[in-house]
Amino acid sequence: MRKRDHNILTNAASLLICGLLAGVVVAAAAFPAVAMSGLAAKAGAETFGALPKELTVARAPQISYLLASDGKTPLATMYDENRRDVKFADISKNMRDAIIAAEDHDFYNHNGVDLNGVARAFVNNSQTGADRQGASTLTMQYVRMGIAYSATHPADVIAATEDTSARKLREMRYAIQLDKEMSKDEILERYLNLAAFGNGAYGIYAASQVYFNKPPKDLKIEEAAMLAGLVKAPTSFDPTTKDGYPHAVARRDYVIDNMVKIGAITQQQAEEAKAVKLVVKGKRAPNGCVATNKNAWGFFCDYFYRWWMAQETFGSTSYDRERRLKSGGYTIVTTLDKQAQTGADKAVRRAKPVSAKEAAMIAVVEPGTGRVRALSVNRNFKLDNPDKPKNKPHSDPVQRRKGKLGNYPNTVNPLLTGGDGITGYQAGSVFKMYTIVAALEKGIPLSYTFNAPQQFKSEYIIDRGNPAACAGTHFYCPTNSGLKAGGVQNMWSAFSASINTFFVPLQQQVGAENVVDVAKRLGIQFRQSKDAEFANNKEAAHQWGAFTLGVSQVTPLELANSYATLAADGKYCEPIPVQEIRDLDGNKLDVANPRCEKRFSTEVARAAVDAARCPVGDNSSTSKCGGSRTAAEVKWNVGKPVAGKSGTTDSEKTASLVAMTKQYAVAGILADPDWPQTNVKMKHKTPDGINPPVWKTLKAAMKGKKGINFDPPGKKISLGDQRTIPGVSCLDVERAKSRLSGAGFEPIVSSTRVTSDCPAGTAAGTSPSGRTIKGGIVTIMLSAGKADNDDGGGNGRPGTSPSSGPPSSPGRPPGRPGG
Repeated sequence: MRKRDHNILTNAASLLICGLLAGVVVAAAAFPAVAMSGLAAKAGAETFGALPKELTVARAPQISYLLASDGKTPLATMYDENRRDVKFADISKNMRDAIIAAEDHDFYNHNGVDLNGVARAFVNNSQTGADRQGASTLTMQYVRMGIAYSATHPADVIAATEDTSARKLREMRYAIQLDKEMSKDEILERYLNLAAFGNGAYGIYAASQVYFNKPPKDLKIEEAAMLAGLVKAPTSFDPTTKDGYPHAVARRDYVIDNMVKIGAITQQQAEEAKAVKLVVKGKRAPNGCVATNKNAWGFFCDYFYRWWMAQETFGSTSYDRERRLKSGGYTIVTTLDKQAQTGADKAVRRAKPVSAKEAAMIAVVEPGTGRVRALSVNRNFKLDNPDKPKNKPHSDPVQRRKGKLGNYPNTVNPLLTGGDGITGYQAGSVFKMYTIVAALEKGIPLSYTFNAPQQFKSEYIIDRGNPAACAGTHFYCPTNSGLKAGGVQNMWSAFSASINTFFVPLQQQVGAENVVDVAKRLGIQFRQSKDAEFANNKEAAHQWGAFTLGVSQVTPLELANSYATLAADGKYCEPIPVQEIRDLDGNKLDVANPRCEKRFSTEVARAAVDAARCPVGDNSSTSKCGGSRTAAEVKWNVGKPVAGKSGTTDSEKTASLVAMTKQYAVAGILADPDWPQTNVKMKHKTPDGINPPVWKTLKAAMKGKKGINFDPPGKKISLGDQRTIPGVSCLDVERAKSRLSGAGFEPIVSSTRVTSDCPAGTAAGTSPSGRTIKGGIVTIMLSAGKADNDDGGGNGRPGTSPSSGPPSSPGRPPGRPGG
């Protein structure tokens, strides 16, 4: 602070005179007869000299601003008091002159206490029936506000504002000291930043915005005069009310006249300013997530708020954290990508209107940073008015019969991110990805083959009589969609066609507990109590046979981030809604930095993504996807290298899809959050299904961005230990099986026969031929003998398969089992 030059004798005289007059004025205000005795003056001088000199003023609460990732687009504002400090140079001269004209004509001439004013107040207050005067200068008023804002106890606030001689004396003492330590401009700047202007506006910046929708540097004479007039009585002079408007105009004109008296403006300027009709153009600043720039962004804002409230950096208690957010004056650049968010908002509402009981939920995460780029659902982010409810009847028949309303179209529940009773939704076959990762970590390559039956009898034990148990047993026996066999599959083709009876035995081989562990490391939280019981108990997890089919609940955000981890070559990043936070002084906080760690090897992640290119219609140089793809339209519509997986649960109570590029991972779930056991079938590819919102969001996010190819995995993790398949042509079946088993392969016999030169019933060849993975399945093709029109050369060639089969092309498996 810059010290002002003062004459020592002048200051001493001021202290003495202020002490004497303060006692007299205060006494005159309360006991006019006593004031003349001189006793009050003596007591005032003695008390005044004993008062402390130092005043520490805490920074007043400041509004915090949330911006989109571009650092420009407003998202939301949060505050206890709508205030934003501004520099003296950013306040118009009109405003500075107006407040002096309204409150303290001699501000630039006195030493913090106006001695003439004190004398006038003494004379006035000693007269019977006269209105009392307080003689408070702007500096004294600032002291009073500063003490109140710095108070740590309610009693201190009362002491700072009560009408007592002690309070007046304290204000005078502090005012004189402040006037010595600070320039007049500094005092005026602090005053204007601290004063209350009504309608939730604190400080001149907020007042300019609330009443005139402009910055304080642009205030005109009549606007500045109106604002200066509000300080005395913001409620009585409120121009936004019918009763307050005429008082506001009269007070404005009074201030304008006083601006002429102090020489700030001419009489002509005053008349022109008073002739302007008072029009209030601004409005109260929106506060909180229910008042975001766009209502659809409320769900992202709410996620940010919950994230903030979980950060110990902002305080040890939830109260402390909320106070810092709403009074700390932070500028917070969030991760919300306007392009991705707008695309998601449009896509979910095209699929399902806000009035639909089904929730189309979309989460977008940036691989490699964890930055949450969009959160969208076909709901209004608002509390339903209990007096005039707009929500529809509850979708759960039991709750509906009780007269309860559903959470649509209005809700503030964290549908996309979990919490407050929202535990997530079953996502179906997208969980098969976690089994692939676990298998890859165990050294099982993508080319691993298994002959997937129509029904697989597992070693997992479940209740007898459970529909998923084999008849008369307690063993879990999953089937494929359409109750058809999957045939010989590898990881690429099984994932592409979503073959249940491939993934359950694969999970059994690697250990379900290891698959659960993969899901945990990818960020799945297991919020639902039963899921948590299995996930947090290794023995229980070992028996979780249906886990690979996606029976555990998950949020769209967790799902998107889990796949994003793999797109980032195995680098897990905690989901985060901020990319930069700066405090009032412009200091950058480290809490906004990405929080990442390597959780999976690069080769495992790349191999998993390579398999995930198959379901969404993409190929790599290594992938062998087969003919069936559950969401092939994704690649065609997005037009960039993509990976992902779709999922469906029993009776299609939910539908899900993950689709990603190297830049964005988009997860969508279609479900009824109010009634998980819904009787509505959730769809995939139709316009009202989940697939279009997902690929449309990804397409919108990628607009104008270059597609980046996924790095293919190495040969070892893709193809494994390749071995030469021995020839079995024309051998009888048992000898052919023995030869293949002896070479380290698992032989099976085809149920169909092919024409060949070999005798009917013997081996005509194998599928695949040449080489395949050690321990892999080799199908023995049976000979049907020569064709009737054979010229002796035969239609088949011993040692080869006349049909294309795995691993290069397993044919088109039936249906869409498991999603």
